[in-house]
Amino acid sequence: MTNREQTTKIILTGLMMAMVVVATMMIAIPTPFTSGYIHLGDAMIFLSVLILGWRYGAVAAGAGSALADILLGYMIWAPWTLVIKGAMGVVMGLFLLRAMKKPGRYLLGVPVYQLIGMVLAGCFMAVGYCIAGWLIYGNFIAAVLGIPLNILQFSIGMVLATILAAALYKTPAKRFFTYRPMIKEE
Repeated sequence: MTNREQTTKIILTGLMMAMVVVATMMIAIPTPFTSGYIHLGDAMIFLSVLILGWRYGAVAAGAGSALADILLGYMIWAPWTLVIKGAMGVVMGLFLLRAMKKPGRYLLGVPVYQLIGMVLAGCFMAVGYCIAGWLIYGNFIAAVLGIPLNILQFSIGMVLATILAAALYKTPAKRFFTYRPMIKEE
């Protein structure tokens, strides 16, 4: 990687980290039982991984989400969020690395393997927050009750990320995507 490419990656990582923070804080709906909240930040996490790859995407996901927790007053969750959301980026990115080696089907101009990667990452996140909630509060039932809300959150994030990625794949910005589909040039 050249210095210019490295500099571009670092700048895009900072930009995507900021996008994760903004999307997370823009609509933060407190959830009962978990002392957490649901938000739109997962859409930017998924997009971060598609654009930056798993390493830089994980940094943007974890750091951006943890910063949003701190700014919104959910400091108890910030260390857990740093690890869970960062690992969410790793799970999605590593799945995409393997899946990209085979041709696949498309949905709305986005490869189905990218959607599967988002589902796997989202499920990892839901389980991670269940475990974290159980350890923080010592109440397994309350932690399990947060799972459907986390599934709702990452599902909405998937839809938004898919729409944004499909639109960006049709622009010159597609060259910045690490995990971009093989699209015929017109």
